[in-house]
Amino acid sequence: MISTIVWGTGNVGRLAVRAVDAHPALDLTGVIVHDPAKVGRDAGDLGGLGRDLGVAATDDIDAVLAARPQAVVYAASGDIRPDDALADIVRAIRAGAVVVSPALYALYDQRNAPPEMREPVLAAIKEGGGSLFVSGVDPGWGNDVLPLLISGLGSVVDVIRCQEIFDYSTYDQPDSVRYLVGMGQPMDYEPPMIAPTVPTMVWGGQVRLMARALGVELDEIRETLDRRPLEKTVTTATMGDFEEGTQGAIRFEVQGIVAGEPLIVIEHVTRIHPSCAPDWPTPPDGGDGAHRVIIEGRPRIEVSVEATDEGGNRAAGGNATAVGRLVSAIDWLLDAEPGLYDALDVPLRPAVGRLGATRKGKP
Repeated sequence: MISTIVWGTGNVGRLAVRAVDAHPALDLTGVIVHDPAKVGRDAGDLGGLGRDLGVAATDDIDAVLAARPQAVVYAASGDIRPDDALADIVRAIRAGAVVVSPALYALYDQRNAPPEMREPVLAAIKEGGGSLFVSGVDPGWGNDVLPLLISGLGSVVDVIRCQEIFDYSTYDQPDSVRYLVGMGQPMDYEPPMIAPTVPTMVWGGQVRLMARALGVELDEIRETLDRRPLEKTVTTATMGDFEEGTQGAIRFEVQGIVAGEPLIVIEHVTRIHPSCAPDWPTPPDGGDGAHRVIIEGRPRIEVSVEATDEGGNRAAGGNATAVGRLVSAIDWLLDAEPGLYDALDVPLRPAVGRLGATRKGKP
């Protein structure tokens, strides 16, 4: 069994606890938390499993890493603390662990990551012998390996478009929704997530990954942005009211330009209520979220993925699939040479040993 730590137990971390517990090759041996109120709580409680796992959460990072875990799922946020997240991850790699994480956007495409991000990781790998694989929670596979796989089914591929379409009204993340994304803010407020160059910083790596896999040269990466106000005040189940006239929907694209045309596109359409921007793309079944890949060509191919978790929540379902991609990579990474890996290096892993797991008493 592979001794595995989950670092962070928020929206991603609690799903990571479940994923590690369900994986037959992994042994959850520690959980690191930052909130003092979580210290001492059982990992099963923090993961929402409804049963104890016999692993108490701790904030003693030194003690956890001194036990030399083989793997770390780093699930703490890097959105507003990228330097701290990088320092944490480097620390785990230096301790000899294989680390998987969605926290460092710049390392989605690790070959083109800025030196200040890449060099500390490579130095830690050389010193400690660990590895790192970073993939997104939007989910990463929906913007790299899935569209690339589907592109191989066509004879002519003109444009690849990846879409994330979500209604955030059931999403329990008020700081991110209101301030990072800007829902409910005045229309002259500039949300940090969609400020110029930020979408490219976050999703440009996945555009570059696809271009590299397809053997094409990018002229540049461009961004487009559209925003819509709410036409009436709406009330959400988890985050309260969002006032009429404030931002209710955003739509942006990160475009890979090939020979002057946007041929590789990652598009996000996000609403706080389905009544806002009804003319924009919506999930096929009218639900609260979907991930869609569209291959324009011959034949035209369209694939929509709708994942649910935690009582039917699609935001949680999307996060869970992203976590599954990361956790399933751990045993492959342990067998590989120490290194810094991306989504084109790490294969999709089948769920070996997990078929029928719920019937066997697993989550």
